Amino acid sequence: MISWIQRNMQRHHKILFGSLLFVVIVAFVFVTNASSGLGWKDREVLKREFFGYNLGSDEDQARLYGDANLSATLQLGYSGFGGEQLQSYAFQRVASLHLADRLGLPTTSKEEIADHIRTLRAFAGEDGAFDAASYAAFRDSLKTGGGVTEADVARVMGDDVRINKLQKLVGGPGYVLDEDVRTALARSDTRWTLGIAALDYTAYAPAVTPAPADLAKFFGDNTFRYEIGPRIVVGALNFPAADHLAAVQVTEEEVRGAFDRFPGAFAKPGPDDAAPQPATAADYPLVRDQVEAELKLARARNLASKAAADLALAIFENPNTKTADGLLAYLGSRQLTLQPLAPFTREAGPAEFGQSPEIAAAAFRLGESRLVSDAVTHRQGAVILVWQETQPARTPLLTEVLDRVTADYIESEKRRRFVELGRTLKTDVTQRLAAGTAFAEAATAAARGAGVSVTTSQTAAFTRREPAADLNPAVLSTLERLEKGQVSDMVLTADQGLLVFAAEKQLPDLSEANPTYAAARAQLALLTSRLAANSVINDLVAAELKRTEPALN
Repeated sequence: MISWIQRNMQRHHKILFGSLLFVVIVAFVFVTNASSGLGWKDREVLKREFFGYNLGSDEDQARLYGDANLSATLQLGYSGFGGEQLQSYAFQRVASLHLADRLGLPTTSKEEIADHIRTLRAFAGEDGAFDAASYAAFRDSLKTGGGVTEADVARVMGDDVRINKLQKLVGGPGYVLDEDVRTALARSDTRWTLGIAALDYTAYAPAVTPAPADLAKFFGDNTFRYEIGPRIVVGALNFPAADHLAAVQVTEEEVRGAFDRFPGAFAKPGPDDAAPQPATAADYPLVRDQVEAELKLARARNLASKAAADLALAIFENPNTKTADGLLAYLGSRQLTLQPLAPFTREAGPAEFGQSPEIAAAAFRLGESRLVSDAVTHRQGAVILVWQETQPARTPLLTEVLDRVTADYIESEKRRRFVELGRTLKTDVTQRLAAGTAFAEAATAAARGAGVSVTTSQTAAFTRREPAADLNPAVLSTLERLEKGQVSDMVLTADQGLLVFAAEKQLPDLSEANPTYAAARAQLALLTSRLAANSVINDLVAAELKRTEPALN
């Protein structure tokens, strides 16, 4: 079933496929480290059960989010994200497995796992079909270590098969109206030929001279845009990786192994003045020194992190470090000096450490009740943060941000005038078309009269199922309400305003005699089934979180 969906929906109903893929799974990478806020102190007090997991436990979090991330990566074929979406998906997986247990769904057989493997995008070739070589390479990569084992993969895939069964059971067959099918077919299979006029927004330069009263009103209406968020003041106990490089030794075999695992992670020199290019398997001699340096830095960083973690634990266990004075005395007794950091915000971490988001996140967990962070790893080593002050958010005076306000006002006014110009040009072009002028000529003449640069083009006939090559996605948004012979409202992109002319519009056969009618109904049924199942699971997640919500003191 999944393989059928991948082939047909991705190739023939891309919009529905995108919606279904979003509903089915959203994958994000979650990195668990010592700055997660669930460090030594939090372990003492934080405990919250969720279908057998303790959300206050580092170990349970690692298992919960690690399984979710592995599941998502296998199904989507990529990873590299992070945030609340992974948490949501992880919670849904656990709730689904809990419900599967309650309903007595059987465990997954080896044969079902084998069938499931053939549907995973992580092992798909360029044609979308299962690629045995990709699967073999993945299995080989598990043998090199790194935390994930074949048993982990088999367990996660087995859980995913059970979840798929549960979704079909809970979601039902999926109910679809005939009108829904006709609407979907009309949207995907209508044949369009378009004329497009692209107005150059970057070259549009109206004279905008704001008066003081204009700026004051704009600032008053948009104060939220200029609010200076809370800033934190911390000191840092720095553990540079460079201090440990002398203790790091690597063998040629280890260097070569690090390169062979990820050749493309290293950049080889480009020809002449060209930019560096990702290395290939044959480029080891060109990047060998780079690989060795990265490997040594990684190991030195691990040593720095261990040293920082040891000190963080020692500080926590010392009863005299619970106050600021006691902490400073303890650091002085060990001849440790705090490095002062300039105040920074949650969004932009300390400049001294490359605005590290990990360091910023750890810093904003500190306060009067928690003076010292756990060890926080960054590219050049590790740090322990010591809280000194949290400066509250404030609204600046207009004079403090006058340059920003002026620039924003001018841009806002430019965009407003450009939108008005788009309305004028649409009217002008429509009138010229009614007089028998061709679209390209009408758009060029109208733009010339308005003093704006324009480029016109015409697409070959296309459908949403098989879009025209290099078609700007913004153009598709105009088609919902566009009839043959009409000109759309102007659509703004980052650097253009687009007027779209429907030169031809041919609806498909919307009857059941259309060979794609049954496929469209099946795809919509699958989508509605997934939506119904997700609704049930989300309610289950919400109820469990509510049940275990910590009591307010």
